[in-house]
Amino acid sequence: MSFPPFLCFLLTLFTFFSPKPIYGNAELQALMDLKASLDPENALLISWTVSGDPCDGSFEGVACNEKGQVANISLQGKRLSGKLSPAIAGLSHLTGLYLHYNSLYGEIPREISSLIELSDLYLNVNNLSGEIPPELGNMSSLQVLQLCYNQFSGSIPTQLGTLKKLNVLALQSNQLTGAIPASLGELGVLMRVDLSSNHLFGSIPSKLADAPLLEVLDIRSNKLSGNVPLALKRLVGGFQYENNPGLCGVGFPSLRVCTSLDRSNPNRPEPYGGGSSGLSTRDIPETANLNLNCSGNGCAKSSKTSQASVVVGVIVVTVIASAIGVLTFTHYRRRKQKLGGGLDMCDSRLSTDQTKEVNRKNGSPLVSLEYSSGWDPLAEGRRYGGVSQEVLQSYRFNLEEVESATQYFADKNRLAKSSFSTTYRGTLRDGSLIAVTRITKISCKSEEAEFLRGLNILTSLRHENLVRLRGFCCSKSRGECFLVYDFVPRGNLLHYLDVKEDEARALEWSTRVSIISGTAKGIEYLHGCKVNKPALVHQNICAENVLLDQRFKPLLSNSGLHKLLTNDIVFSALKASAAMGYLAPEYSTTGRFTERSDIYAFGVLIFQILSGKRKFTSSMRAAAESCKLHDLMDANLRGRFSESEAAKLAKIALLCTHECPEERPTMETIVRELGNLAIFS
Repeated sequence: MSFPPFLCFLLTLFTFFSPKPIYGNAELQALMDLKASLDPENALLISWTVSGDPCDGSFEGVACNEKGQVANISLQGKRLSGKLSPAIAGLSHLTGLYLHYNSLYGEIPREISSLIELSDLYLNVNNLSGEIPPELGNMSSLQVLQLCYNQFSGSIPTQLGTLKKLNVLALQSNQLTGAIPASLGELGVLMRVDLSSNHLFGSIPSKLADAPLLEVLDIRSNKLSGNVPLALKRLVGGFQYENNPGLCGVGFPSLRVCTSLDRSNPNRPEPYGGGSSGLSTRDIPETANLNLNCSGNGCAKSSKTSQASVVVGVIVVTVIASAIGVLTFTHYRRRKQKLGGGLDMCDSRLSTDQTKEVNRKNGSPLVSLEYSSGWDPLAEGRRYGGVSQEVLQSYRFNLEEVESATQYFADKNRLAKSSFSTTYRGTLRDGSLIAVTRITKISCKSEEAEFLRGLNILTSLRHENLVRLRGFCCSKSRGECFLVYDFVPRGNLLHYLDVKEDEARALEWSTRVSIISGTAKGIEYLHGCKVNKPALVHQNICAENVLLDQRFKPLLSNSGLHKLLTNDIVFSALKASAAMGYLAPEYSTTGRFTERSDIYAFGVLIFQILSGKRKFTSSMRAAAESCKLHDLMDANLRGRFSESEAAKLAKIALLCTHECPEERPTMETIVRELGNLAIFS
């Protein structure tokens, strides 16, 4: 078979004039153009240089696949303040683009739609504006589209209904208008849709309500109206619809019953159910996606023109693709030989129908639990003895919620840091304050069954003197697990020890007694065996783990946390406890934690609260033994304390810190004694 002369001529031109490293030079140029647009001051992406190699790990946030092609850009939370350049289209093998939590402005370039391999597009929490390009509907591999918390206007493109692999659509907190596209209901794997806090109007498309895998539909704070499709009842708490006064329906709490007036508004698109509409097209927002009959020569002409354009386009693309194919094959073989197999394959990302492996030298995608692969203790369908999937699911957070709450774990929100975790303050969308403990995978138990059992124990702990666990999530791609607790406003007890004289932070006597009593009740609860809650040793009773709420009520934190952590991590935490004097003397010989070792640490805590000192010393015991209370008590109290109560507490502290474990009282006895103290005070 011979090639036509014209095709041979094209091949010759491409052979002599195309740049030899097809991927290298073109992608490097695209990255440099992208840098100039994202970071116009060249202050943040200084590692991106024209002489560098994007695939050798030197380009911050850039990762390549096994073919040496740029596959991932992770620049979330980097304080970028430029625009997204059309040059992004030059990175044709990109599968993940993570630019959220920056200050980018301007519009989304329509050229981005040429990235047909892109599965994750995270542009949320920026200052982007303009309309959402309908061309995004061409991105056939897109699974997660995050555009929330920007300033997008216009309507939601109906073309998004062609994204057959889309799992997550997040458009909340923009300025979008128009109706909800019924075409979204054609997405067979769509699981989460958040359209809240916009200006959307019209009714909820019944086709969207019937989407087979839909779990979450959030339409709060819009201008929606009409009858709510009954099919949405199956979502239970996953359907959020508050602050849409025009909505009505049966079977939904807080919704009024529909009347005939709800069906008589000609300017409100009805839920799409097929067939034609009698409404005037000028009264129907584009996003209503109604089936309007096309009549007249204009429609036919347009259709024929489109068909002709497609035919011409196919011919041109075929000729060019054939020419490039020859060059690409030759270059790829050279490139593959050069790369060999030496790249460190350290992560993977599960697509709807395939697993794509990427060499992540810098950064990793922020993947919600539902869309991660590999290490996933909370995957659907897991069954381990003693673990309630129903309970686990009720505590399960989506990673996007955790990220948004903590502003992508901003430094300003950091509350505490240890050798294995960091805790951040956060605010959920309902306004409630939380504390998020971020733990690396390597610090967690490697056996998923063990890890799950540990989580199950954490969910079983419910007491007024324990910090409440609200939920958790895990991310394989980040290699982290997140525990979400109620935020406790006054911080930990350590903050109120070693207070300088006359400082306002010095605790009053009644507050100190209350803290001791409440902490004892929390420990007693842990040690007790209740229905669905095993007896538990805390293992790390200390001032740092006693948090104080607005009224100074003590809340014991990190209870049961050791059930999630590897043994070496638990043991490493003992160094700090030993230095502060919390470690019971028998531990050095037995190497075991018991309820009696918790009681010893509680006795040390009493001494700290009475003396106002962080470090437990032998002189404290000596003062208590000799009944020299004024040598023991905190000078900041200025003598304003009950001597009988102080003597009683000092005696309890002495008993708790007895060298012989058997001589220490149980927590039940201690709580009873403290109760008597309250009665006679």
